[in-house]
Order: sequence, then C-alpha cells, then structure tokens
Amino acid sequence: MWPNFAIVVFFLTCFILVTFAGRDFYDILGVSRSANINQIKKAYRKLAKELHPDKNKDDADSTRKFQDLGAAYEVLSDPEKRKTYDRYGEEGLKQDSFSGSDPFSSFFGDFGFFDFGGGSRHGEQREIPKGADVVMDLWVTLEELYSGNFVELIRNKVVYKPASGTRKCNCRQEMVTRQLGPGRFQMMQQQVCDECPNVKLVNEEKMLEVEIEPGMEDGQEQRFIAEGEPHVDGEPGDLRLKIRTLPHPVFERRGDDLYTNVTISLVDSLIGFQMNITHLDGHQVHITRDKITWPGARMRKTGEGMPNYENNNLHGILYITFDVEFPKGEQLSEEKRAQIKEIFKSETKANAYNGLRGY
Repeated sequence: MWPNFAIVVFFLTCFILVTFAGRDFYDILGVSRSANINQIKKAYRKLAKELHPDKNKDDADSTRKFQDLGAAYEVLSDPEKRKTYDRYGEEGLKQDSFSGSDPFSSFFGDFGFFDFGGGSRHGEQREIPKGADVVMDLWVTLEELYSGNFVELIRNKVVYKPASGTRKCNCRQEMVTRQLGPGRFQMMQQQVCDECPNVKLVNEEKMLEVEIEPGMEDGQEQRFIAEGEPHVDGEPGDLRLKIRTLPHPVFERRGDDLYTNVTISLVDSLIGFQMNITHLDGHQVHITRDKITWPGARMRKTGEGMPNYENNNLHGILYITFDVEFPKGEQLSEEKRAQIKEIFKSETKANAYNGLRGY
C-alpha cells in the first residue's frame, strides 16, 4: 500500500506545481482575493488608463503589461472563470478536458487503489434552495453614465431572525425499505425532515451603495448578492438593479455615440461660425465652420461620444446635425433682393421631385 501512496503523493505534488503556475491576476489588478466584481471593475478602469500603451510609449513592456491587465480582468470578471482560477490557477483555465469538473478527481480517478476514507467520490449533494430575485429599475442621468457616480439606496426588506423553539426544515422525499412480513420487503417514498431552530420575519433597513460605471448601457444590471427575497430553508435571492437612462435635453445616446442638434441663423449658415457646446462633464466642444451649412448638414467630432464600458480610454463619436433658422415675417426690399442675386450670381431654380423615396 505504501509504495502506491508514495507514487500518488509524487504525482499530486507535480500536478499542484504545474496547475498553480502562471500569472497572479489579483496582484496584476491590485485587489484582494475577496474583492467583489465592482472593486475588480474599478481597479481595471483605473489601471487601463494608466497602463495604456499610447500613454507609455517609452516603456518597452507597456504592451505586455496592458495584455496582462486585460487577461486578469477577463478571468476575474467572469464568475465561472474566476472560480476555476481560484482553485487551479491560470493553468487550470487552459485544461479544456476538465470541462468544469474537478481536475483532482479526474486525476485520481485513474487510480483505483487510492481511496480516502472508503466513501464514494460522487456523493450526492442536495441543492440549497434560494429565494426569488428582486428586479428593480434604477433611473440615472446621461451625465452619470458619462462620468460615473455612486448612488446610495435604502433597501427595506424582511429577513429571518432566530426565534424560540424548533421547526421542521429541509424536508425531502427519500426511498426507504420496509419489511411487510417474513421474507417480504418493499421500497417506498417517505418525507424526511430535519429539526431546525425556529425563525421569525423582521423588517430591516440597509444602505446600499450602487456604482454607476462610465459607459454603462441601458438595461445593464448591478447585482447585490443575498439582497433579494428570503427563503426559510435556504439562502436569500439577489437584488438586480437595471440601469434606465433618463431623457436628456441636449444629447441622445445610441451605443457609444452621441447625437445632438444645433440651430444656427441663416447668416451663420452662409458665412460660417464658431461656437462651443457644453458636454456632459462640463468641458467645451469647440465647433468651427467656415463654409456654407445647409439644413440637415452633419458634423462628426471623433472621441467626443460616450466612454466605452469595457475600456474607458475609448470614446464614441459626437454627431452634430445643423438646423437653419430662416427669418420670419420680414420682407426684403427690391434692393436687398438684387444684392443677394448679385452675391450668389445664380438664377432661381425650382424643380419638383419625390423626396420621400429619394428619386
């Protein structure tokens, strides 16, 4: 027996050394192993700005550092990948043959002589019941989605607290064998319950801090674990807050792009103009136009759209559509009409066409 045990220990040691080799994603992001998803996202956004290769052209390792940062975020922001990484390291993520199973179990499954305690490796586990999720809309401004913000909410919910006495819990159906007579047995189902401490429902208030991350989109969710409906025999559900965008008086968002309309005078449309548009974070977007601007003309301002949610260094495009305000109620004199004709030196031309179908 002992030679077999020594062989298994040797292979186990080798397996652990190989499995846990690789990059320390928590160290790369600068967060603890207990960091929640919001802390991970916040750390990534901060470091993505600092380590971007465009800002570190003198650093020969800037590209590698930025790639390591991206790999760390990809793994730790995904609950399943993070679970695998925590158990088996980076090498464990590459083992496609594991397919979500325990690689240690797969490894030892080949050694029929190896058994800790003589029990079955595939013991049945009862699923823990869970309360219902609570889904709520969280209305935020376009300014908050552009710059980010922290919103405080008061969550009033009922929770189970210990009470005197006991109660039946974890009730389940199990198969049991009953003796009906000499030499006669029958299998049948019966309900089996545990005896648990009694509980009572109590109202409880809790302050929740919601991070509105730059670039979040309408319908995206922020999840608070165990803040949903309680379950008397299990765990509470989750609170899921869905981001909803309030209408904005100046800008309309479409993906990472922003759209706005600007009304200019007829004179400005003919001779050109300069103006500033106040952006969502207060900075000024300067617009210069030195040629004729017709009604419906559109200008693109690259990099002035919304920040990209995954990489805040990237921004969409701001599209500006111009409307021209014509003078109303004013009749031009013959002299002025003649001056205008002289300036443009063109004959009056009118033609009818189907503008709806574009012919």
